[in-house]
Amino acid sequence: MFENLSERLERSFKMLKGQGRITEINVAETLKDVRRALLDADVNFKIAKQFTEEVREEALGQEILTSLKPSEIMVKIVHDHLTKLMGGENVAVNLKGNPTVILIAGLQGSGKTTFSGKLANHLKIKQGKQPLLVAGDVYRPAAIEQLKVVGEQVNVPVYTEEGNMNPVKIAKAAVKEARQKGYNTVIVDTAGRLAIDEEMMKEIAAIKDAVTPHEILFVVDSMTGQDAVNTAREFNERLDYDGVVLTKLDGDTRGGAALSIRSVVDKPIKFVGTGEKMDALDAFHPKRMADRILGMGDIVSLVEKAQEQYDQEEARKLQKKIAKNQFDFTDFMSQIQQIKKMGNIKDLAGMIPGMGKAMKNLDMDDDAFKGIEAIINSMTPDERINPALLNGSRRKRIADGSGTTVQEVNRLVKQFEETRKMMKMMTTGKKMRIPNMR
Repeated sequence: MFENLSERLERSFKMLKGQGRITEINVAETLKDVRRALLDADVNFKIAKQFTEEVREEALGQEILTSLKPSEIMVKIVHDHLTKLMGGENVAVNLKGNPTVILIAGLQGSGKTTFSGKLANHLKIKQGKQPLLVAGDVYRPAAIEQLKVVGEQVNVPVYTEEGNMNPVKIAKAAVKEARQKGYNTVIVDTAGRLAIDEEMMKEIAAIKDAVTPHEILFVVDSMTGQDAVNTAREFNERLDYDGVVLTKLDGDTRGGAALSIRSVVDKPIKFVGTGEKMDALDAFHPKRMADRILGMGDIVSLVEKAQEQYDQEEARKLQKKIAKNQFDFTDFMSQIQQIKKMGNIKDLAGMIPGMGKAMKNLDMDDDAFKGIEAIINSMTPDERINPALLNGSRRKRIADGSGTTVQEVNRLVKQFEETRKMMKMMTTGKKMRIPNMR
């Protein structure tokens, strides 16, 4: 996401490289290009114009620090204003109430049902909640079945009423059921609707009145760009929702919705969908998003994802094994599985400063470790524990069994041995000796 915008902004800042100081002329040239980049990313014209005007005023009023170059000053100012444009800081979902009632609204095809499942999973794992999903879309064929499938995937129950075509009554009954059975969060999935469909808008207003939700989230398909922003404004006028969810931000989106929507509707973006899997949902942090747009990575989010998979007891055991030089292929495979749980490999790499651009044209997906896993799985338990057993004939057998070549097996074994040595040195605090290559 934001790849094109990131590249365009980087080109814009290059105009200031080599310049001794910020002037009216070079700032005007740079910001003209920045505005074009924002418009190409489908940012609202008025917002793009106001954004660049505010950046210009601050840049020209900036006291030049001798330690900073003009391009660095401009990046800092643009970063601050991008953060402000997207809301400044993270706004958490309101979880007050017992049960907390969360109403999901949006257009058809925006991803409401999938998001409902992701949100239930997110609240269950990260907040320790006991959610109940409610099938309130009684119009779309197979909508109830889809929510049941989603509920099974995240192991969250789904409330349905066979034959009942009144979503208001269904929502009320679901809240009652939650109170009786001890569910502390109720997520009501509703039918997609157009703001111009008066009957459908009256219906969701009636659901709102019936269950008095603590939180109303409007789900937007970010790939629709400015249309998404306009729809968000229309729905807000009718529903006065609490926050926005941007789905499909991992797709071929130009990012205009994420940059414009806060200014247009004055409601925070609370979540972004970053993939198809049920755990591909992130709380929205404006500063972190600004970091990524400007190629600074997002180390905080990367660390948070790592900590979600982090087991302190397992880490202690692993550290002892590394210190004794007993780290083996079984441990190596376990570490690969932990990395895969964190999310898409290319997205994770993009969180490392400077890596986003380097990874742009690389075809990295969830199968990036497939060859390595196949090789390790073709080893016997003894071979995994004691790689020294891997003589020529064993390596040939492993290559045949994994569908790889002996050269690939040799390369993995060599990389593993080097990794093991380096990990032992890091754990014991020894310095690596660099051989004299002359």
